[in-house]
Amino acid sequence: MPRTSSRKAPTNSTASGNSSSVDLFRAASGKAASKELERIDLLFYSYASNSSGVIDPEGIEALCSDLEVDHTDVRILMLAWKMQAEKQGYFTLDEWRRGLKALRSDTIIKLKKSLLDLENEVRRPSNFVDFYSFAFRYCLTEEKQKSIDTESVCVLLDLVLGSQFGPQVDALIQYLKMQIDYKVINMDQWMGFYRFCNEISYPDLSNYDPELAWPLILDNFVDWMQSKQG
Repeated sequence: MPRTSSRKAPTNSTASGNSSSVDLFRAASGKAASKELERIDLLFYSYASNSSGVIDPEGIEALCSDLEVDHTDVRILMLAWKMQAEKQGYFTLDEWRRGLKALRSDTIIKLKKSLLDLENEVRRPSNFVDFYSFAFRYCLTEEKQKSIDTESVCVLLDLVLGSQFGPQVDALIQYLKMQIDYKVINMDQWMGFYRFCNEISYPDLSNYDPELAWPLILDNFVDWMQSKQG
């Protein structure tokens, strides 16, 4: 006769017990997530304007005060990037939820601690290009606006790139302030400068090739740099 298996099928009571454990775990997880979202929302409304229902510039000032950072600190821009905020100086409830859930921060103390981790996250090459692009778009404050005035670009460049490519940023800012041909900078020029910082030997500029479809402003910048170098 064929040998019967000695393995026993789980009894109904065992299966029922396992199912109950899973259900309890799911219920507990769902309850914890719900509580976390409640705390995130409560934190949002502590900064949101009663009239508009969003966190406006005044609310962001209060948030920065509680985080003990200046409102011009690059980490606030990084926080906006994490929230995928659309309008400069304003955070909606959906944006706030998206950012704080990703950072697992439902209190101001947790959010304050998360800023360092966020900075490290943004500095990864895979994320920084997206952040750099976001920084430009975030400063387009008017509908259908496609460019930013050179004065504002100088401030933004120093904020976003100054710590990584200080000499290049300082030189471009100096050039932008003295030249008279460009009043505004567009996205293509903005992204072109980041490529320039990553690819071009500086300060000798030996591998810069104007035939490689660089934005014209960078050709002019390089000409200016080379004329200064003699």
